[in-house]
Amino acid sequence: MTKKLFSIFFYSGVILVCIVFLPSLLMPKNITIFGGKILGHWSKICLKLFLSTKIEIIGKENILNSEKFFIACTHQSAFETFYLQAIFKGPKFILKKELIKIPIFGWYLKKIGSIPVERNKISKEKINFVDTIKISSKDNRPIVIFPQGTRTNPNERPDFKKGVARIYQELNINCLPVTINSGEVWPKNGNLSKNKKITITILKPIKPGLEGKLFLNSLQNTMYDVLNKTSSPSSA
Repeated sequence: MTKKLFSIFFYSGVILVCIVFLPSLLMPKNITIFGGKILGHWSKICLKLFLSTKIEIIGKENILNSEKFFIACTHQSAFETFYLQAIFKGPKFILKKELIKIPIFGWYLKKIGSIPVERNKISKEKINFVDTIKISSKDNRPIVIFPQGTRTNPNERPDFKKGVARIYQELNINCLPVTINSGEVWPKNGNLSKNKKITITILKPIKPGLEGKLFLNSLQNTMYDVLNKTSSPSSA
């Protein structure tokens, strides 16, 4: 019953924020970004209130304040797409194109500068997506990429997509790795779990300059090593 209440309250809050912030679509982008930050905190409140979820953030001191960076984050749940907005200043997400097409919600994603990618299909937009990302990275807002390509189950460890290495080389800025074991509480398929902990680990940034394959292997091995340590034994 509490799990159903979580879904009812959480998504009701999302709908309410979307309605209240509708005028922000015609206003400066920062107002829309603030709405996203509210949703990030709302996700935390609902998880704690209805599922007794403890959220631990490790490594906040690794967030760069005076250098540009992009974020490479593991992806197990909808949680990180909301809560990363509460941790970082106005992040932009690289996400599947279908999400941009969702009425109202997709308008917000587009307004905050999200970058759509058409998965498993060769298109002009996909071929030129790095150029789009380079243009989008000119401000000081970090871009978020999920190098696994899609949400995974807690026990899955798929190879990272090569696109993250291409972005690293083309942008020539720091990469900030982030691991989140959110699938143990809020999985992409299946039931929500109570009385568990979501651990968000912000690792030390990887400075620009590495060869693409070396960067990709190092990023994947480091992130999965940390994720294995913060996951429950049955998930790792």
